Amino acid sequence: MFTELKAIIDRSAPTLLGDAVGAAALVVLLMAGLYLPGLA
Repeated sequence: MFTELKAIIDRSAPTLLGDAVGAAALVVLLMAGLYLPGLA
């Protein structure tokens, strides 16, 4: 099982940074969407 997980991580390593940036951007947009209506 560990070798399978390692193989998956090795295959997806080039895109992990981009995926993390995309996930962070989605979190920021969600927080902004939830916060902005309270300002009005």
